[in-house]
Amino acid sequence: MYWNRGSAVSLARSLIALIAIITLSGCAGWEQDPTRNWSASQLYGEAKAALESGDYQQAVEYYELLEARFPFGRFAQQAQIEIPYAYYKAGEPEAALAAVDRFVQLNPRHPHLDYAYYLRGLINFNRDRGFLSRVFPMDPAEMDTSQLDQAFHDFARLLREFPDSRYTDDTRERMIFIRDALANHEVRVAQFYMERHAWVAAAQRARHVVEHYQGAESMPLALAILIQSYRALDLDDHADNTMAVLELNFPEQAAAVRAGRPVTVDGEPGGIRRWLERLPFFAN
Repeated sequence: MYWNRGSAVSLARSLIALIAIITLSGCAGWEQDPTRNWSASQLYGEAKAALESGDYQQAVEYYELLEARFPFGRFAQQAQIEIPYAYYKAGEPEAALAAVDRFVQLNPRHPHLDYAYYLRGLINFNRDRGFLSRVFPMDPAEMDTSQLDQAFHDFARLLREFPDSRYTDDTRERMIFIRDALANHEVRVAQFYMERHAWVAAAQRARHVVEHYQGAESMPLALAILIQSYRALDLDDHADNTMAVLELNFPEQAAAVRAGRPVTVDGEPGGIRRWLERLPFFAN
């Protein structure tokens, strides 16, 4: 291959020009950055002000700048616990969860660790608003309850490790809602299988409610489905035993089963929607 000196000189000049353009562009961008001379305290103050005013995306940007420029100061540590909430409110749940986990790993003895656990549960609790607001009108077999289940475990960890936390009352309310929501979902799936005479699958779903969601408002519905499924499968002993449990704990619903009437809870076929109105700070 032929290579002359003129070509080499031309290439070198072009590279130098390109480097100069990139350098000048970077300098110009830096000169136009209004935060370039801000201190850590000023960056934190502006991030906090943006967070409180509801400008969550701006708050995220300032917190990220603070951690990048001043990673070891006290303001950066405070930013570590506040940025997950900013991400959450900015509609970035994945980034919010990652930031919570990072904070927990870096600050295992922080005095506000309970808040981090609470926030993690809250993020998962509100992660799919569609699931909560619809309250199961779609095909129940197609629903994904994994995020609610994760929220339940997050909240349970808070109660287990910080039973005296200021967040425990709200956490218990949310866990009750989640328990009822998950139980109601299982009942709907069981009904789905009953309509198709898939009695084994229906019994398995109903039994899961009985075994794992004690106290759930849909418990009598689960027991009624279990009785009907056992009868259809010619498991009369199991059906009789389940009926005895239903009569002992829910005599009105047991009477409805014996009379062949639909089983209801508190006069309505579920009543779970009222929990949405009970929960404090539901939209937080």
